[in-house]
Amino acid sequence: QVQLVESGGGLVQAGGSLRLSCAASGRTFSSYMGWFRQAPGKEREFVAAISWSGSNTYYANSVKGRFTISRDNAKNTVYLQMNSLKPEDTAAYYCAARAAPFPGSSSSEYDYWGQGTQVTVSS
Repeated sequence: QVQLVESGGGLVQAGGSLRLSCAASGRTFSSYMGWFRQAPGKEREFVAAISWSGSNTYYANSVKGRFTISRDNAKNTVYLQMNSLKPEDTAAYYCAARAAPFPGSSSSEYDYWGQGTQVTVSS
């Protein structure tokens, strides 16, 4: 089992920045890690993913150029730096771990999930 705990969410004005963290514990393994988000009344959507080495990253078009995913394997932590935030970025953000060593952008491809952290961007 892998336990994931997100932190760093909050309320920020449009144009501001936040950094989300996801601490992993338990049975950690080489895998892709991802961030997803879900706004009220909408489906959970892919935000970003990163390979074990950190050398491969993937982003949704809606966040490309504004968000950066990174990881520190020594700390078993994945980060999501969010800059130039927009009101449409408001959502609950979830960290996820994928056992397979291949990238994935669908929530069904991820095996473990955190409880989520709320990000609210005011206009």
